[in-house]
Amino acid sequence: MTEQASVALAVAPNGGRRVKTDHPAIPLTPRDLAETAAACRDAGAAMIHVHVRDRDGNHLLDADAYRAAFAAIEGAVGNGLVLQMTSEALGVYAPAAQMAVVEAVRPEAVSLALRELCPTAAEEQPFADFLLRLKAIGTVPQMIVYSAEEFARLTALMRRGLVPWQDPPVLFVLGRYVAGQTSRPLDLLPFLAPGLPRPAHWMMCAFGRHEAACAAAAALLGGHVRVGFENNLFLPDGSTAPDNAASIAAVARALADLGLAPASADSLRGDWARLCGG
Repeated sequence: MTEQASVALAVAPNGGRRVKTDHPAIPLTPRDLAETAAACRDAGAAMIHVHVRDRDGNHLLDADAYRAAFAAIEGAVGNGLVLQMTSEALGVYAPAAQMAVVEAVRPEAVSLALRELCPTAAEEQPFADFLLRLKAIGTVPQMIVYSAEEFARLTALMRRGLVPWQDPPVLFVLGRYVAGQTSRPLDLLPFLAPGLPRPAHWMMCAFGRHEAACAAAAALLGGHVRVGFENNLFLPDGSTAPDNAASIAAVARALADLGLAPASADSLRGDWARLCGG
């Protein structure tokens, strides 16, 4: 077990798939996101991972929509949460469009899925150039990997100098966006296998009712956690969570029982700044 005093809790409150018919508390509008952000901050979150939607509730990558969402969230929480945008394609956007929106928004932080932005060797140089531009504007990347094999590939890109940070933050995804997916703590172990490097700052996200158990396992192993309605609608007892804040609170209680406290947004910013030169 790796000792640490606090664990950064990130909320992923909506994702790009679920809508109000899935759960009435899914936040879709800037106002929804602002209200959710404030409640989750009060429950212990240090970061919010933001997706925006169009008027019909569909997944959207649009700079003006992100500016509106971030302005609303900042109006509700000030600098009380790290604001992270997604670059997720969701089968709609090509890598060039994904990268262009991120550069237009210039967010504090962004999540980058290796399998979307750099799926083959042909995309390596454009991806590397994009990362250099992100570094120049001070946006902190969080690299998303869905398997130990993807993590090994990311490590190889870093060794070849195609990633301009020595040790960027990483998100390990325990599962896939498929119906009925239920993650378990054992799903984390391949990412931490002998022979793979251990990132200085890593998070995990999990699917289904064992989200809190996965979070606790990650925290005990030195990681941080992302929870929320993007991946899971259930509390540890199997009941439906009333809102995202309840999911954050459930994980915060589980960590408190282990002697771990939620990290603040400023603490997370400081950790990421030390890794990414911000």
